Amino acid sequence: MRVAKMDKGLSIGEGALWVLAWFGLMLLYTFLDVAVWRKITPRHAKLLNIISIALCMGGFLSLLKSKYNFQIDFVNGISIEGIFLAVGCAVAMYFLLDKFLDPIFEGMLPGSEDRYQETLQHLREAPILSFIQVCILAPVMEEILMRGFLLGGLSVSYGKVTALFISSVLFALLHFNMVQTLSALICGIVLGLLYIQTDSLICCVAAHAGYNIISYFAMIFPFFNKR
Repeated sequence: MRVAKMDKGLSIGEGALWVLAWFGLMLLYTFLDVAVWRKITPRHAKLLNIISIALCMGGFLSLLKSKYNFQIDFVNGISIEGIFLAVGCAVAMYFLLDKFLDPIFEGMLPGSEDRYQETLQHLREAPILSFIQVCILAPVMEEILMRGFLLGGLSVSYGKVTALFISSVLFALLHFNMVQTLSALICGIVLGLLYIQTDSLICCVAAHAGYNIISYFAMIFPFFNKR
């Protein structure tokens, strides 16, 4: 998967507005999940949530395509070296974040353990649909937006270093709690560097999805879930 190079640069304000727009859609489908689907049809709430997310993704990417002629190529940009780098980044992020930094961040923030247990319970209620959301939809959407569109566009206007910093900060702000935000900032820098190095969005998607998959199974299976 590789996003075609943008012909024109992207301003910081313009990029931030598009990230804010996606954040608004995230709030929308989260609201629908919590306030509508779980109340009117609890049995099918997870499935309806996945459908809502997919529709929001499709609509948002269609807007980007119409405004910027933003094309996504699912074939170009794949290399053996890039895939190895992606796997290495996924494993490295898991040990750096989940096993080292996240416990430190969580220890500094009261109530983090309660939120952690709520997350575990929510994932275990529908593991397959949760897997689709966390390990497939989220990595694909976030990498297209944050690396392919934002980092690529900002690099044209401000250079790669500034674009990397800004895109990583905005990526961190997409996450809802402080622990996730701090971890996402580091994750954004790693994924941004991977994109700059490989010039391939498929590598970023693979690294992001790989990290989420490792974290997902470590969370939902008690044998691996040692805190």
